[in-house]
Amino acid sequence: MKNRKFWGWGYTDYQIDQSSIEQMKQMMHLAFGMKDLQPLPIPTLDEISLRPPRFVIPDHLKTFLSDDVFERASHSFGKSYRDIWRGLYGKFDNPPDYVAFPKTESNILELMEFCAFEGIDMIPFGGGSSVVGGVEPKAESFGVITVDMRHFDQVLSIDRISRTARIQAGIYGPSLESNLKPHGLTLRHFPQSFEFSTLGGWIATRSGGHFATLFTHIEEFVQSVRVVTPSGIMDTRKLPGSGAGPSEERFIAGSEGTLGIITEATMRLQDIPIYKTTQSVRFASWDDGVEASRELSQSGLFPSNARLISPMEAFTNGLGNGQDTVLIVGFESHDHTVDRKMSRALEICTGHGGKYDKVKTGRSGSADRWKRSFLQAPYLRDELMKYGLIVETFETAIPWDQFAKFHRAIESAANRAIQEQCGAGFITCRFTHLYPDGPAPYYSIFAKGRQGEEINQWDKIKSIVSQTIIDNGGTITHHHAVGKDHEPYYTQQISQPFYKMLYGAKTSIDPNWIMNPGTLINKASRN
Repeated sequence: MKNRKFWGWGYTDYQIDQSSIEQMKQMMHLAFGMKDLQPLPIPTLDEISLRPPRFVIPDHLKTFLSDDVFERASHSFGKSYRDIWRGLYGKFDNPPDYVAFPKTESNILELMEFCAFEGIDMIPFGGGSSVVGGVEPKAESFGVITVDMRHFDQVLSIDRISRTARIQAGIYGPSLESNLKPHGLTLRHFPQSFEFSTLGGWIATRSGGHFATLFTHIEEFVQSVRVVTPSGIMDTRKLPGSGAGPSEERFIAGSEGTLGIITEATMRLQDIPIYKTTQSVRFASWDDGVEASRELSQSGLFPSNARLISPMEAFTNGLGNGQDTVLIVGFESHDHTVDRKMSRALEICTGHGGKYDKVKTGRSGSADRWKRSFLQAPYLRDELMKYGLIVETFETAIPWDQFAKFHRAIESAANRAIQEQCGAGFITCRFTHLYPDGPAPYYSIFAKGRQGEEINQWDKIKSIVSQTIIDNGGTITHHHAVGKDHEPYYTQQISQPFYKMLYGAKTSIDPNWIMNPGTLINKASRN
């Protein structure tokens, strides 16, 4: 296994495209007057001091628990801006006491029994790519065991006739796909965290994936799920559909480890696409691109890819001149050619003033540049942070008829917060997913930080934009989950009767509240 960073995103030996770094440093100089930049040194394990474990584990658990410094440090946070900042500055103030690496469900049940008796928190951990505090220990915990599911990493069986597979929850994206490929099958779920996230994590957080329309979230592909809970094992029936009461699988999807630990799931698969085409369309105005996106989402064409990218975001990713809005649209199928669908999509775009360059290969160069930039973005974010830049994202969803007003409110609040906290910065936007009734806008903020104070600057900006989202009718998250960071806003978003239902379910299945407390639902905030 390659060496993962304990403080940041990805592998230690990954090499970022130096031209991208230089381009972003030049942007920082031109936009913020930041020059002669010296990066923060990368922390080493020798510099990390962790508090000793606060409790002793019994002998029968020692075979699969570790108090290793690397493991405890790398399981202290997820991968948000706040997490990387603390990692860079060596602030591992609240690590888990132990990290567990169970190999069987019996191991997990033993842990649950011990933790329930001793009042110790358990945090399920897949790839650790959470950006909302979903795998971070609660500050006031008496003790914490983080449960890393890396040994639950097998494709157990494949049903080619039904086009499903029974898969263990700890499997990472690349391994999952490599197991399915010889059978001509794919899950076709590719979040940005694909390389460093797991099937169980995708389900627990209702991850958003590759498809920009129609099948946008992982729960669309979940046929059944198996969960180890403090009250026993939950194993749902494998069915193509059912009207028998509320969906058990949908209740687990998005539960964020608060009800139990997902150990496996049966997933609906697809044949690997053969026919693909992608095109980039330029619009002179953002509003024209928005209208084209709306019509495209309501056309019934259901493109697999449809990303509307604002001028500044397009420019920072090498897609344009900083003036044009860019729409990347793509279609794919294993069964039939998709050229006619693309032709109709381009007709819709040109009807709203869109322009494009015809491609002969079925894929435009700008689409390829976007893909490379998209995959490199987390690495580049970490690199820019070393130079003092505040760079972070947030996402939401809103109906089409409310979007224009909503977008103005978000941009206004964000720009005001940036000026108040940083003095200089800007916000960009793209649509990551399109629905017939509304888009999922994804915002990125770039701002000038004050060395050593960047985390406080970002926290204040994040608080302002999050409350603006709620006050203007959006969802606090479209695909990044609730975690601990969004919990105060989630409680404002959901209805009180449902909050009581969720609270009751949590209390019933996990009476000692040991499963990832403080995430999604907070025991102290019950109304």
